Amino acid sequence: MPARTTPALPPDISMQPVVIAGGGIIGLSIALELARRGVRATVFERGRAMEQASWAAAGMLAAEDPHNPPGLRDISKYSKDLYPDFLARIESLSGLAVPIQTRIAVQHGIDGSRTRLEEMSLDPRQLAVALLAATRAADVHLREESPMEDSNLKRLTKVMAAGAWAGKLSPEGRVPVSPRKGQMLRVALPEELRALGEVHRSEAVYVVPRTAGPQAGTAVIGATVEDAGFDTATHADDLERLRALAAELLPALSDEQAAPIVEAWAGLRPATPDMLPVIGRDGDVLWATGHFRNGILLAPATAQIVADLIEGKEPVVTLDAFAPQRFRAS
Repeated sequence: MPARTTPALPPDISMQPVVIAGGGIIGLSIALELARRGVRATVFERGRAMEQASWAAAGMLAAEDPHNPPGLRDISKYSKDLYPDFLARIESLSGLAVPIQTRIAVQHGIDGSRTRLEEMSLDPRQLAVALLAATRAADVHLREESPMEDSNLKRLTKVMAAGAWAGKLSPEGRVPVSPRKGQMLRVALPEELRALGEVHRSEAVYVVPRTAGPQAGTAVIGATVEDAGFDTATHADDLERLRALAAELLPALSDEQAAPIVEAWAGLRPATPDMLPVIGRDGDVLWATGHFRNGILLAPATAQIVADLIEGKEPVVTLDAFAPQRFRAS
């Protein structure tokens, strides 16, 4: 992503009511929603905003994925319904439209069946640029390369949205969030698939075509799920296996000459033991992390829920399954 300047720390930070740890899609979406409600937030990001799991994602809004945990069903539907307004607000503030890349997903079963689902996808890298511009236009203070420190923040509402790093910030590991590495590749689509306009997905692999923007004519293939700490290296044998799995869905992708690799990368998904996010209050911290494969999908709903909690309102979605306290022995 292009180089960005970091604004100076606002001199009245002690008067800011909310500080957010994490400048990925979850943290910035929360800050943007708070700004809409007249609540100013300062976002602390240990690296560069939107350059970790948010940048590395495939961009499926997979609310109907049959392999998602059942506990995600209600919040996924809620978030999917919020997406049009979410993107419209980002565009109104940033002047940048985030195009929908696909509107259909084909779910491949192990028995050879195919089920067509109404499901959108977008390019997270386009979303990253637009969301960053929108948060700045909304006067959100973003502190990049600045981990959040507890000192001098005692009186503030703190939101933990630090993704795969959130577990490191949890006192005594009370909220167990850890990274799950996902290797991915993007290939040029061969001529016979150049008009591909829907996602193809099985339990083992997905193929997400890019139909608009600078990546049009390519497709993202992913992804491994690895317990490898914070390692983000890619390996040729893993990428070859992903291609082979993708070719089981779309055989033309097996031809490395016709569908050459454009790029490969690995992201770090924030995972919990039960693969459900952590959303809710624990002491003086509001948690909003552990979204695993669904951070892009669940960002609008998480932002609404956290903003509601900060304002003392009852969220639309029941949060019992996402409570930070659920991992502790009773």
